[in-house]
Amino acid sequence: MAHDVVTPGLAVDRARPPRRPRTTRQARWGYLFAGAPLLLFAVFVLLPFVLALLVSFTDYAVVGEANWVGLENYRRIVDDPFFWTAFRNTVLYTVMYVPLGLVVALATASLLNASHRAVTVFRTLFYVPVVSSTVATATIWYWMLNPDRGLLNVALGWFGIDGPAWLYDSQWAMTAIVLMSVWAGFGIHMLIYLGGLQNIPRDLYEAARLDGANGWQTFRYVTLPALSRTTFLVSTLLVIGAFQVFDQAYVLTKGGPGNSTVTIVYYIYDQGFGNLDMGYASALSFVLFAVIAVFSLVNVRLARRNS
Repeated sequence: MAHDVVTPGLAVDRARPPRRPRTTRQARWGYLFAGAPLLLFAVFVLLPFVLALLVSFTDYAVVGEANWVGLENYRRIVDDPFFWTAFRNTVLYTVMYVPLGLVVALATASLLNASHRAVTVFRTLFYVPVVSSTVATATIWYWMLNPDRGLLNVALGWFGIDGPAWLYDSQWAMTAIVLMSVWAGFGIHMLIYLGGLQNIPRDLYEAARLDGANGWQTFRYVTLPALSRTTFLVSTLLVIGAFQVFDQAYVLTKGGPGNSTVTIVYYIYDQGFGNLDMGYASALSFVLFAVIAVFSLVNVRLARRNS
């Protein structure tokens, strides 16, 4: 009689559970690592967003109970002249800050787009204001903008120009805040532009040189088109940052003189923590959110049209 021969090793293999595919284990580890930041995002961003949206439909004032008022807070915004003053000031700040920020960041990045050792030192120095405290930066600029002994007016005096009372003149206070903001934040945009410049193929510059293009023509017809996506990113960041400006106006001018530097975020802060009208402040916040979204979409449309 023939007997089936059973290999011991084969029997052991049949008894073992099948191994999970490597891709399944990698996917589980991926979900685990992604879950932690998603949980933090849900707790510290998404949940406060939803709660603030609910608060915007109430008359919550920190002290006492909150009553549901529906769209009343949003109707108040339409008829609030102080909000429109803050909105106008914020738009003025944005119109001044965004183009100047683009020009300064691109010009500085172009000057530092070299491989010399000294360039690395200047890149670090130009980035220092980004990581500096806003209060420390504002203190420096408060001294520089002093109408009598300020460095800026002293330098203008060398050319026979009488400098204005920057922070005490309603016509110049916003300009002073814009200058400080550009100086304090252009370092990060400079680095973004620097990365874009270093990714432009050298062949394009060599072709332009062979065609007889000078420096300005090369910059206009080669560098700027190649940096279109970088410019879109930087301009979007500048617009978002401009509509969220608060620290500079709060530290330097307290919204003055004559409410000429009151911004939307400053007004939100004043309503929420000054008047304890958290419901109205939340409604103002979501109006600001909508304004930023609209301007960002317009920027996207313009970037696509020019690309």
